[in-house]
Amino acid sequence: MLAVAGTALLAAALIVARLLAAGAEQPPTGTNPLSGEEDVAAVSDSALLAAALPPDAPRVGIVAGHSGYDPGATCPDGLTEADVNLAVAQEVQGLLTRKGYRVDLLQEFDERLAGYRAEALISIHADSCEVPGATGFKVARVTDSAIPQAEDSLVNCLYQAYEATTGLPRHDSSVTDNMTNYHAFREIDKSTPGAIIEVGFLLDDRDLLTQRPKLVARGVAAGALCFLEGK
Repeated sequence: MLAVAGTALLAAALIVARLLAAGAEQPPTGTNPLSGEEDVAAVSDSALLAAALPPDAPRVGIVAGHSGYDPGATCPDGLTEADVNLAVAQEVQGLLTRKGYRVDLLQEFDERLAGYRAEALISIHADSCEVPGATGFKVARVTDSAIPQAEDSLVNCLYQAYEATTGLPRHDSSVTDNMTNYHAFREIDKSTPGAIIEVGFLLDDRDLLTQRPKLVARGVAAGALCFLEGK
């Protein structure tokens, strides 16, 4: 078990290094860090890259938590979890597409989730804006997994890579039933490894989530690649 964990940690560290080597993140220049021309361009680039992928390219699903459904957690100034999740999910989509994966960007209750088959499915969420002093992230998979070894590997990779990339501490003591019984886990094909990640708290981790969404995305993408390349 220790040897497996050590191998996963090494793989995660190497992938983090490769993603970060692509260039240090530049601070946003617009007034709204969650929108703007740069994000539109990134989405367009992802679409062009996806169109060039071979038909048999491995598939990955990324759920932008709450998108197309509700705002999720909301801060007093109007910042919503759904906006944060979508900004990060779009960046993750671009990173994984550049690595040769066909990435489906999915909404919270996307009809494509029914029987969804892929190499992995990751749902991106953010934590409450109402818990002063709380900082960190957490990852979970469904409680009664049909493929526990694969899903534990995905969860471990996300924990190791995201922590190494962002520097955020783990807050796994606050994993909830809503995470371990997340609805999408019941909808996707049982052979599809799934995980949900809460990338930080909207209050004390706000600067990271809103000012550095590319770094957040690199952490998620590195975790995904740790799992995908380790398979």
